[in-house]
Amino acid sequence: MKTLKITIALIAFALALPIQAQTADEILENYFENTGGLDAWKNLKGMKMTAKVNQGGMEIPLEIYNLKDGRQMTKITFQGKEIKQGVYDGETLWSHNFMTMKAEKSDAEQTANFKLNTNDFPDAFIGYKEKGYTVELLGKETIDGTETFKIKLVKEPLTIDGNPQDDISYYFFDVDNFVPIAVQSEIKSGPAKGQISEVTMSDYQEVDGIYFPFSMTQGVKDGQAQPITIVSIELNPTIDDAEFAFPKEETEKE
Repeated sequence: MKTLKITIALIAFALALPIQAQTADEILENYFENTGGLDAWKNLKGMKMTAKVNQGGMEIPLEIYNLKDGRQMTKITFQGKEIKQGVYDGETLWSHNFMTMKAEKSDAEQTANFKLNTNDFPDAFIGYKEKGYTVELLGKETIDGTETFKIKLVKEPLTIDGNPQDDISYYFFDVDNFVPIAVQSEIKSGPAKGQISEVTMSDYQEVDGIYFPFSMTQGVKDGQAQPITIVSIELNPTIDDAEFAFPKEETEKE
């Protein structure tokens, strides 16, 4: 009788295994496998996204560059003018002032916080343990009618007004396809401080063997959001180093 009880218990355990909750690492493994394979992601040297942002019914074209060495830049074309935002050349972070159209350098704190994220290309979850990050599966949550796995990502602390603060984001992975469809995080500074920023992603399409979302929104959770449509994605683009440099005329005035 004792043997029979043990056998029944083992069978019940075996049958329960497939329905047990997956771990965060298993979900991430599925994510990378379903979107092209981890090796393909690791081999990326850079990306150029050509997109359109809908602002008040007006479509504004932009180009977003992200390179493996940490350099980044967003180029906006508005009323015939080229405006650069979030330009990082590996040392200096700068943007054009929308009012004066002059290039302005970010302060030391903003630059240091920005630099922390430059080792996350092409995805923050790649090698997260080696970077000192932690991930935690918090269970399931429904986002816009879609059931998702909710994963908490904790990165290196940010510095806000001289004080260290946790850098925490919540990723929501579709339970069927294992791709992220939303990312939420607390806004740490500015007029929206304390609110939750939300980026949503959909319409995943293949580019040279890797899948990327081609439709996105960016805004505040339960508030206004800007639709972003990706027109094209170019992998490993060639770009002149001078594009990232702080404008010479501005340097000479300092």
